[in-house]
Amino acid sequence: MSDNTLNATVKWLDDLTFVAESGSGHQMVLDGHAKTSASPMEAVLMAAGSCASVDVVSILQKARQKVMHCECRVTGERVSDTPKVFKKVHLEFVVTGQNVAETHVDRAVKLSADKYCSVAKMLEASVEMTHSYKIIEA
Repeated sequence: MSDNTLNATVKWLDDLTFVAESGSGHQMVLDGHAKTSASPMEAVLMAAGSCASVDVVSILQKARQKVMHCECRVTGERVSDTPKVFKKVHLEFVVTGQNVAETHVDRAVKLSADKYCSVAKMLEASVEMTHSYKIIEA
């Protein structure tokens, strides 16, 4: 398998609950009812937020910003008809730190959205993706 190929296995547990295992051996439980764990669509939002957060934190660290906490609040709006795909996804970054420069946060969020976040780039082909941020002084 090439370095550009990822894989996963999804196994049915019961009802509409499944365990997904990545090729790297990590597992997560998904629930079609979202009763005992995240639904697959919630997992898509979590993947987008996680991917973008990795970028934002990494970029801010390279810029020597004193980030103490970063939270990405992801909101997805779905169409009403089946299949209920997302039509809009918004990522709001809340960055907490000491003297974190707004120019660096703005740049990090834009670079993630425009260049680095694979999940968001994949989604933007069919979903309106928006981003915002706020900075909290620690």
